[in-house]
Amino acid sequence: MQLMMSPTSPFVRKCRVLLREANLLDAVEEITVATTPARTDAGVAAANPAAKIPVLLRTHGPAIYDSRVICRFLDEHAGTDLYPATRLWEVLTLEATADAIMESAVSMFYETKFRPAEHRSTDWIEGQWARIDRAVAALEDRWISHLSGPLDMGQIAAACALSYLDLRHDGRGWRAGHTALARWHESFAMRPAMQQTAPPEA
Repeated sequence: MQLMMSPTSPFVRKCRVLLREANLLDAVEEITVATTPARTDAGVAAANPAAKIPVLLRTHGPAIYDSRVICRFLDEHAGTDLYPATRLWEVLTLEATADAIMESAVSMFYETKFRPAEHRSTDWIEGQWARIDRAVAALEDRWISHLSGPLDMGQIAAACALSYLDLRHDGRGWRAGHTALARWHESFAMRPAMQQTAPPEA
């Protein structure tokens, strides 16, 4: 199988961390592609009509996407139980919360990188950050005990989301007022799978 990916995407990073936690690197080749909202990679567009990464090209069967679908597939393929039945709805909700952080953070980055300055909306950017701020507060207030429990996909997604905030929006200071979450993230980020998938600094 092949994973079409970019090392800076937080959605891709979820899949890459899972590959390492599940010992699937021998079964899935990581293929780096360059795709942006303004310029779509032809291979990505052929595999995913939404032209977004990650995309998993399978040996048998059509390509699958998006990151949540890929992670569920890879988890089942490896039998790693990162979506345990006894906590399934909690794990899925935590993953969705993390994905919401990623979506808003990526949108903010695209707004400033690809839209001309005279067309940028400060209100829209701040609205996206307000969503992130609420979600980060929820991780601290509602999810910290879950984050500190046995490894699951919700934890991986949350760590990737927070690390992306560090990469693209470090000046916003998400750690302020979220001491327990900051401690958890510092510890989780030391896992080998997180270290091996750290994105480029730029």
